[in-house]
Amino acid sequence: MEREAIARYILDFQERKLPELISRELNIRIIKDAIVSIIGSRRAGKTYFFYQLMSDININEKDKTRILYLDFEYPELAGITFTEIKGIVNMHTELFGNEPEYLFFDEIQNVENWEKPIRSLYELKRFYIFITGSSSRLLSKEIATALRGRTISYTLFPFSFREYLKAEGFEFEKIRGKGKYRSSSEESMIKHFMREYSRYGGLPQVVLNKDEEFRRRFFIEYLDLVVYRDIIERYGVKNLHIVKEMVKFLLSSFAKEFSIHRFYNTLKSQNIKVSKNTLYNYFAYFADALFVYPIYRFSYFIKEVQLSVPKVYITDTGLLTLTNTTGFSENRGRLMENVVAIELLRRKSCFAPSTEIYYFKSSEGKEVDFVVKEGLKIKQLIQVCYDIDDLGTRERELKSLVKASKELKFSEDLRVITWDYEAEEEFKGKVIKFAPLWKWLLR
Repeated sequence: MEREAIARYILDFQERKLPELISRELNIRIIKDAIVSIIGSRRAGKTYFFYQLMSDININEKDKTRILYLDFEYPELAGITFTEIKGIVNMHTELFGNEPEYLFFDEIQNVENWEKPIRSLYELKRFYIFITGSSSRLLSKEIATALRGRTISYTLFPFSFREYLKAEGFEFEKIRGKGKYRSSSEESMIKHFMREYSRYGGLPQVVLNKDEEFRRRFFIEYLDLVVYRDIIERYGVKNLHIVKEMVKFLLSSFAKEFSIHRFYNTLKSQNIKVSKNTLYNYFAYFADALFVYPIYRFSYFIKEVQLSVPKVYITDTGLLTLTNTTGFSENRGRLMENVVAIELLRRKSCFAPSTEIYYFKSSEGKEVDFVVKEGLKIKQLIQVCYDIDDLGTRERELKSLVKASKELKFSEDLRVITWDYEAEEEFKGKVIKFAPLWKWLLR
């Protein structure tokens, strides 16, 4: 441990003013009784969410010495070992004459055996402890085993549409009447922002920087980080070519079923040899890195869910439109579906952790995009459709929704999310609510 470099890092943080922030909707409990872990994809804003927590604590600039903040992606902290973390806490006390009360550890997964000092600090019962990581392992395997029930975990996603509008300075709350917007021009502006949000996504750096070339380069570098650091380096993967092929396959399969068997056959047709087990592992790595979110087919039997072919959703739609994977005009419906999937997962994280999200496919192959379940009860069936005015498309989507409703014996909340159509209609004896995507996102 280079003491002088680390001391300078600690002092520099104390001298810095916290930046201006876009307030995030994720509400967490600030308690000493549990370690608070914040996970999220790369560049989702975890560091700035830490700054928001620091502001929420209401510590003024003179009292900032009550905070110790360590970002383990900073060069000064590269190579820090787990045995040195407690030493840095003691160094803070040595520098300022008081022990820090709030400990913020950013990208903690970069420290091997990180759980040992974190658990030891927690056992002292003197600190509020917060950790972040870019791997979903911090939500499941590592948290469950290494911290043994000592943590409360939250997932931070890219900006929601509400947060996106705040970042754009559009005060939608002030112009809202009783559930309706007061002028067609205001509604048109919201639809414009909805189109931009669907195309460029909600990663904070992209939202706040409008330069097209910056955005394109940002996502190309983002993919490189996921491939090389989150997959190749973290898991010691040797076959770079197959990992890159899987990235392409995942991006082109967004809002569709992703079959390892089909991907295996594609590689086989190109004379690329790899085992299916290896491909299953690689897919798990991408899910672990929160690059993709698999949603499985609904069943009341857990084994059937686990064995089903998942549909995959990409963490941010900007990755789809700015890496030449797709275009807004060509794939509006699928982009809308990806936006809805991430929003449902975000609402699960922020407001309803017991919620489960699935898709439904009948024995006849009729599909409903989302089944929202809470506990033992289904709460919603959701279909996403851009071109609801097309009679053939309308008939197909509504028949699938009604078929699912009958098979699942559920009729209370059947919804179709559209681009701009709003109504409540009866179809084959079922009441179906239609809502524009922008309005559904702003609920």
